[in-house]
Amino acid sequence: MGEQVSLFQDFQLAVAQLSDRRFQMVFWRSIGITVAFLAATFFAFSFLIGWAIPDVITLPFFGDVESLGAILSGGAIIATFLLSAFLMFPVASIVIGFFIEDIADAVEAKHYPTLPPAENPPLSDIIVDAAKFLGIMLVANLLALIIYLASTLLAPVVFWVVNGFLLGREYFQMVAARRLGMAAATKLRKKHFMEIWLAGFLMAIPLSIPLINLVVPILGVAVFTHLFHRVNGQFRAR
Repeated sequence: MGEQVSLFQDFQLAVAQLSDRRFQMVFWRSIGITVAFLAATFFAFSFLIGWAIPDVITLPFFGDVESLGAILSGGAIIATFLLSAFLMFPVASIVIGFFIEDIADAVEAKHYPTLPPAENPPLSDIIVDAAKFLGIMLVANLLALIIYLASTLLAPVVFWVVNGFLLGREYFQMVAARRLGMAAATKLRKKHFMEIWLAGFLMAIPLSIPLINLVVPILGVAVFTHLFHRVNGQFRAR
């Protein structure tokens, strides 16, 4: 129970910092990139639909149906909105790759002012870890797809459990590697496996809700920054 209380305190500290000016600068930039990515997805759907389906199509019993491509292109808006619940999981990882330093620095400047400057891990280590993460995400969700289809009612829970594990792994690893390096970050992550998974699960639920999911990646880095410093034990939040 004590770990859960501490974890919720991590979430509270992250949400409270939304009013911080330095945090908001990163916040709006990251939302802009996320929206741009989803908009690009929508236009890609619309283009493919417009390219593949002619404006007039002849259907049995109905005859000529006009503007079918335009109708389906309009439906791409709804499809993109609904798919954003699933797209946000890989998008969250992409966006955070751009802003993890800025977000973690803003959190540490406010709550851990005595910290020395962070040292980024080598680019080669980051690329290898990112490739491993994408591979794990694809394999895990493909395997989980069987459960999604077999148990309709439990599908959302399974989805959150699987992706909560993946997000917790990736976010904690990226935050911890700034201070410890990849090897030590992996060791610490494995030591606190269950708490990191729980944090990822609590992050995965709102990340699957359209619109709300726009703010989750930024808050997620802040939460895992607090979680890292708490379990690492060298510095405590001011």
